[in-house]
Amino acid sequence: MTPIAVLIHVPNVAKGLEWYKKAFPEAAVIYYPEFDFTVLDFNGVAIEIVQADEKVGSGKKGTVVYWSVDNLTIALEHFNSIGAPLYRGPMEIENGLSMCQIEDPFGNLIGLRGTIK
Repeated sequence: MTPIAVLIHVPNVAKGLEWYKKAFPEAAVIYYPEFDFTVLDFNGVAIEIVQADEKVGSGKKGTVVYWSVDNLTIALEHFNSIGAPLYRGPMEIENGLSMCQIEDPFGNLIGLRGTIK
């Protein structure tokens, strides 16, 4: 099995999509008119910004997806510049890497793993 999509629940889909386009500027924007749905394709993984509701709200709920980055320092600077402050870490992990979590403007966590340079 291979992960193919990450659903990110936000209180406002338009604002969430706008922010995640800045967060992942390399992602290809794909619009599906038959569903009126926009997906960000980031290296073959669909980042799907969806409406939070009574079943699944936005915010810290326990599951965090970690993204591999070449330079953790540069990634942290990028996310901080668009309003995603450091939430936890960084801490050293295996293979000379470090990991941390940042918080998006909607209360969700994004994990980052990479080398501190």
